[in-house]
Amino acid sequence: MAHDLTRRTALGAALSLAAAPAVAAASPVAPSPIARTRHGRVRGYVDQGILAFRGIRYGADTGPLRFQAPHPPAPWNGIAEATAYGGACPQRDRSVGSTSEDCLFLNVWTPGLRDAAKRPVMVYIHGGAYANGSGSAPLYDGVRLARRGDVVVVTLNHRLNVFGYGYLARLVPGLPDSGNAGQLDLVLALEWVRDNIAEFGGDPGNVTVFGQSGGGAKIATLMAMPAASGLFHRAATMSGQQVTASGPMNATRRTRAFLDALKLKPEEAADLRTLPTERLVEAQAIEDPVLGFGGLYFGPVLDERNLKRHPFYPDAPAQSAAIPMIIGNTHDETRAFMGNDPSNFTLTWDELPAKLTFPNLRVDVLPEAVVAEYRRLYPHYSPSDVLFAATTAARSWRGALIELKARARAGHPTWAYQLDWTTPKDGGKFGAPHASDIQFVFDNVRQPGATAIGPEAQVMADQMSEAFLAFARTGDPNCAAVPRWAPYSLPRRPTMVFDVPSRQEDDPRGAERRFFDRVPYVQPGT
Repeated sequence: MAHDLTRRTALGAALSLAAAPAVAAASPVAPSPIARTRHGRVRGYVDQGILAFRGIRYGADTGPLRFQAPHPPAPWNGIAEATAYGGACPQRDRSVGSTSEDCLFLNVWTPGLRDAAKRPVMVYIHGGAYANGSGSAPLYDGVRLARRGDVVVVTLNHRLNVFGYGYLARLVPGLPDSGNAGQLDLVLALEWVRDNIAEFGGDPGNVTVFGQSGGGAKIATLMAMPAASGLFHRAATMSGQQVTASGPMNATRRTRAFLDALKLKPEEAADLRTLPTERLVEAQAIEDPVLGFGGLYFGPVLDERNLKRHPFYPDAPAQSAAIPMIIGNTHDETRAFMGNDPSNFTLTWDELPAKLTFPNLRVDVLPEAVVAEYRRLYPHYSPSDVLFAATTAARSWRGALIELKARARAGHPTWAYQLDWTTPKDGGKFGAPHASDIQFVFDNVRQPGATAIGPEAQVMADQMSEAFLAFARTGDPNCAAVPRWAPYSLPRRPTMVFDVPSRQEDDPRGAERRFFDRVPYVQPGT
């Protein structure tokens, strides 16, 4: 394996032992489900007929292993409680609750234990770019999906931002895996699934990874990582693409800027291994030296060790050719970000060009030309409509189209979708924003954080969850809940447009695609 987990010195063994979880003796009270993992037994609980296990340790404490590849946990005796989520990995987002470098935990929801059912396994990788988030958000609760589809659902935490993706290999000897440590955490979690999921009624030979936003980008990156080969068998990305990784020199440039924020010289970079966690979190608020706006970006690095090629450049990775894939986006991605500024809903035509510049519009194209083209294509659009449509088209949607085209050219089995359904929330002004597909795929439209309201919300959840469940079972999303969904191919570009009712459409927003295809694409952050 690229991260060579077998290199276990006496020090490494001691670190793993220190990370063993607290355990409890068997309780005489009402029975709770107890599962046996390769590292020890865990006790979960029953939630609406589904067996739930929260906070199962899949890796040792990463504090002593800062910027290094993860280690498996040390075995434990007794029964470890798995009824509460583990702490999130350190980050600037305070809404995730308590954080700690001891954060390599995962959660499992299953209809049964040790029943040889060989259920499809659906492993969700959270978003939040590479900077924030955790696997414990209410929208990721796996009860309804597990019950609906008779599947095993897994969510997880992994290292983020500088802890998971800070690249020090050119500055500090002995840290060759820094820059991709967060991705190696994901590999370790998938190895845990391979080795343990049969105990939870799952099929280790049928694992689907799915993720939204940064989660999708992490999946795209895994598809090009040799260490991840064979650990998953289907993939679905939702508004999250990774065409290129960060180059090692730009990654080093970011690390130098980070050191400067901490008032450290490059030759003092090794001090990052022992500085307090909070200091490292706070220092990331500076402006990114490559992008020119804040905060500091850390993401996967083309390190020629764990990642030897860009995820989807110059083509789709041959390593993942046989893996069926769903690639999707929402129609109004940027309304989720830019819609928080009320002034963006009251723009005039004179004000609009100034808004269609970097970083809102992440391509170098004449703003007035963008306005003219959108007014020609959509005469009924307001200036605000043009702002949201153009910024959506020029950002993550372009990455999705590049990945779709690359896989179609190579004949890799792929399906495309676009979520068009408009939430009635706040009068419908947010359209189909970024992240609105999560609640439908998990069938969690009634969970805290869901934006889907009204009688059609469950209809949407029925369609999208059933399509993803069919994909997890067979590698093909076609099912009775949606119209016929053809694989993505050129030049037609068939795409499932999720709505009420849903429909298949060839090359939706094709004119917008052709307009931006004239401009070179650069992956943000690379």
